[in-house]
Amino acid sequence: MKQTKILIFLLTIFIVLTACAHGEDTPDPVIPESDFTSPVIEASPSSLPDSMPPDIPTEDDSQPPQEGMVRSRLTNEWITEEAASTRPIALIIPNENNAVPHYNLSRASILYEANVEGRMTRLMAIFEDWLNLEKTGNIRSLRTYYAYWAFEWDAFLVHLGGPFFINELIADPETENIDGLLSSDSAAFSRTTDRSSPHNAYTDGPRLASVISRKGYSLNDRGLADKEHFRFASKMNPNTLDQYDADAKSAIYIDMSGCYPLTRCYFEYNEEDGLYYRSQHLSGGTDGPHIDAATGEQLSFKNILIQYVKYEDLGEGYLAFQCHDTTSDGWFFTNGNGIHVNWKKESNYGATKFYDDNGEEIILNTGKTMICVVEEGDNFTFR
Repeated sequence: MKQTKILIFLLTIFIVLTACAHGEDTPDPVIPESDFTSPVIEASPSSLPDSMPPDIPTEDDSQPPQEGMVRSRLTNEWITEEAASTRPIALIIPNENNAVPHYNLSRASILYEANVEGRMTRLMAIFEDWLNLEKTGNIRSLRTYYAYWAFEWDAFLVHLGGPFFINELIADPETENIDGLLSSDSAAFSRTTDRSSPHNAYTDGPRLASVISRKGYSLNDRGLADKEHFRFASKMNPNTLDQYDADAKSAIYIDMSGCYPLTRCYFEYNEEDGLYYRSQHLSGGTDGPHIDAATGEQLSFKNILIQYVKYEDLGEGYLAFQCHDTTSDGWFFTNGNGIHVNWKKESNYGATKFYDDNGEEIILNTGKTMICVVEEGDNFTFR
């Protein structure tokens, strides 16, 4: 298989080379001081209640709130034509204790989470309508698997360096990235003095737009990614998963600590607004809501996708995830219920598609989506 050959080749290179060609922790004086003010489910699904939560919130969203607004392909929410026609940005966000709190994560339309070295997790936030985005981050280094997920949205990759094995992918002419460790890109970032490097680098919309323009990148869609990524139900007629009868399991609490043992994130369903609210392990040894420091809001999502992925250890803890696959599975949670799913991704810029056990593509509900990418063999629980 081509993917396996590539991974073996990378492992060989890793053994030969002893240092990264593109590290993230080397100080860069060009960055200015900031002026910012099939899994084993622990709770067996067969033992879980099948009842559907009552009173799923609905609203008439059939008409745009303002003239000229269109549907977002990321969330199905109404957005401006300018936001819809502007390529998204994909920000690589660290998630260890020293990296929190985060700023403006609640404005992301889609949030990915996956393990990096030492079972730490790193987030990738996909933003649309980002041109006026204020202080956001912080930002850290890239891994190749995040790039393959960002390609699905034709997003600009925003990061600070990365291990040497990202270099070939970054050098591809179709990859358009903004790297804060390059002097040519550093104007898109700023460092604050409230925390130590490397956890103090941030970006914002105007800075990014300026560097993107200077690099000659187009803000317009390049036609590389699939035009339709997710399928959505409207807010008036939401997908309750009741069409799956007994196959849909109650899921008002989703615990990811078996997959992410350091951050130990979990989601709690709120019947009043129909959203899943994210919490995680915090500094000081406590667990609590994952709060956006810019807005004071707890991160929340309408849809949660759990994606099991085959992986290999490249040495020194570095991982390679098999992002291109047609044989792996996962789960889909929305409106307090969940179903088993399978997923397929067959090209770099092709969308990862999720299907129910009947082979039909799933329908997400209008709103934000959290995608938890987990190593095949890890366990999570829900009830």
